[in-house]
Amino acid sequence: MEKDTWRIVTRGTDGELIIRDFDSPEQILRTHLQVGTDDCSTDLALRGAPIFRSLVGPMPEGRNVVRYESPEVFEHLTKEWAVPKAPRKRIRKTAAARQAEAVLEQTLPGSTDDSAG
Repeated sequence: MEKDTWRIVTRGTDGELIIRDFDSPEQILRTHLQVGTDDCSTDLALRGAPIFRSLVGPMPEGRNVVRYESPEVFEHLTKEWAVPKAPRKRIRKTAAARQAEAVLEQTLPGSTDDSAG
């Protein structure tokens, strides 16, 4: 599928991400200088895409978006992505919880307790 959205992601003065979408790379050329073309992307649709000064990219984002990021956004998102996620904690039942569960099972209707009648 042909890439039809060209996205630039930068950071505003307040720290928020600013995302601007364009219909073609020619629109980006109005504000950024092209310094080369991509010739090694693993996404074959990006080969030949322009490389712009002061932007990291091109990189694929979904099926039809070509993404460029400012260096500070790239660094921040890469660090965020690289931080290992905390492992999920296994909750072990305490002896008191197991005992309470056993008592609850005995008192509920339909339990297997034969002394009820």
